[in-house]
Amino acid sequence: MQVLLKGIEFELIQGDLNQTVSDVQIDSRQLINDSAFIAIKGTQMDAHKFIPKAIELGAKSIILEEIPENLVSGVTYIQVNNTHQVAGLIASNFYDNPSDQIKVIAITGTNGKTTVVTLLQNLFIKLGYNTGALTTIENKINDEVIPTKLTTPDPVTLQRLLAEMVKKNCTYCFMEASSHAIVQGRLSGINLTGAIFSNISHDHLDYHGTMKDYINAKKRLFDTLPKKAFALVNVDDKRGPVMLQNCVGKHVTFGLHTMANYKGKLIDNTFEGIQMDINGQEAWFQLIGSFNAYNILTAYATAVCLEEDSFETLQCLSELRPARGRFEQIVSKKNVRGIIDYAHTPDALENVLETIKDIKEDGENIITVVGCGGDRDKSKRPIMAKTAAMLSEKVILTSDNPRTEKPEDILEEMMDGISPTQERRTEVVLDRKEAILKAVAMAEPRDIILLAGKGHETYQEIDGIRHHFDDKEELFKAFHA
Repeated sequence: MQVLLKGIEFELIQGDLNQTVSDVQIDSRQLINDSAFIAIKGTQMDAHKFIPKAIELGAKSIILEEIPENLVSGVTYIQVNNTHQVAGLIASNFYDNPSDQIKVIAITGTNGKTTVVTLLQNLFIKLGYNTGALTTIENKINDEVIPTKLTTPDPVTLQRLLAEMVKKNCTYCFMEASSHAIVQGRLSGINLTGAIFSNISHDHLDYHGTMKDYINAKKRLFDTLPKKAFALVNVDDKRGPVMLQNCVGKHVTFGLHTMANYKGKLIDNTFEGIQMDINGQEAWFQLIGSFNAYNILTAYATAVCLEEDSFETLQCLSELRPARGRFEQIVSKKNVRGIIDYAHTPDALENVLETIKDIKEDGENIITVVGCGGDRDKSKRPIMAKTAAMLSEKVILTSDNPRTEKPEDILEEMMDGISPTQERRTEVVLDRKEAILKAVAMAEPRDIILLAGKGHETYQEIDGIRHHFDDKEELFKAFHA
C-alpha cells in the first residue's frame, strides 16, 4: 500500500501501510479480495456511502475524504483532501506509472477531438507504430476495440488502459481530454508528452456555468504540462494564445488564417475530399470541409512535433478516411446525398452546413434534420435551430437523446430560435425515424440531407433507457425503401 501513496499527502487513520493490494477501484461493484477502494465524491453520487459494501466485497484498504463513524477492524483507512485528484495518481502507481513508458498526447477543445485522435492513431499505425486511442466513439489498442461511454475514462480505467497499451508494446497513446475530465482530475497521474488545443465554442455550460469557466477548464491541461512536453494550439481561435499563458511546455502553433509554425491553406473543397497546402507541400485528403482542414493540419503538426518525416506524414494522411459519424456520406438511387455528422454544438453545425453550402451547386437544396439532447445546456437549443434555418432550405426539428426531459419541451425551446419567416420551411417531427423518412420523402434528386447531432451513436436515450438507433442505418433503409 505504501507504494501506491507515493507523491500523495495523506493521513493514516487506521491499519497497515505494508499490506498487499490486489487491485484499485472506484467502483465498488468491481471489487475483489484485498482491493483498495477510492471513495470519490461525484456530482450526483458520493461513493463514501458504499464503503461498508466495499469492505463486505473484500476491500482491505479505503482511501477517503470523510472518516466514517465506525471503523472496521483489519481494514486500513487513509484520508486525503481530494479523492478525485489522487485517484489517478494511486492507479498510476499501482500500474507502475504507464505514462512514463508510453508517450501520451491529449487533445482538448469543443470540436474535432475524435477526428484528430482517430487520424493520429491511424496515421501512426501506417508509420509503423503500435498505438492506443481513447475517443468518444471507442477505446482502441491497435485494432482491438474496447467500448466506451465517456469521452475520457475514469482515472483508474484510464491507467489500466495505458498499462495494457504498454503491455502490448504501444509507443503512443492519443486521447481526448474533455473539460469535465480535466476539472474532475481524471488525467491525474499521467505524464503527458504533448497537449493539443483545437477550438472553443458554446458547449457544456450546463456543467461549467460560464464560458470563462469552460475556457479555464481547458486551460488547466496546459497549465500543468511538464517543461519537456509540447503545447500545440490553434491560433486561428482567439483562445489559442490564452492556452499558452503560464504554460511551461514548448509552445507550437498552427492555423489556416494566422501566421503559425504550421500553416495550412485550403485549395480545393469537394464532396470527395480536399486539397491543401501545408507548409509549402500540397496534398489531397479524403476528409471534407474547412473544419477537417484544421483536423488534418493538427494531425500533421503533431506528427512533426513527434519528429516524424513531413513528406511521409502527408503521404500517410492522404490515405486516411474520416472517423465514423463525421461527415459520413450515403447517396441514394435518386441521387440524393445523405450526410451523417455528430455536429451537436452551434459552431459544429455551422461548420458542417457552411461546408455543404460551399461545395453544393445551384439548385441543390439542403434539408437539415437536427435535435438537441435533454438534460444538457438549454441555452444552445434556440441557437442550433436558428443556425439550421439560416443555412438550410428546409429544416426538420426532431428528437436527439431526450434523456429524462420531454422531447416536446426541448423542441419548443428550439423553436424559439426560428423566426416567423423561417417557420414556413421548418417542421417539427417528434419521432427521429419519422423525421428521417420525411426528409427523404421531400428530397429531390441532387438535394442534400444532413442528419446532425448523433453521428456515430447507435442508441437513443429516452427516459434514461437506451434504445438501439443509428442515423446511418435509418437513412440507408429510408433510401432503399
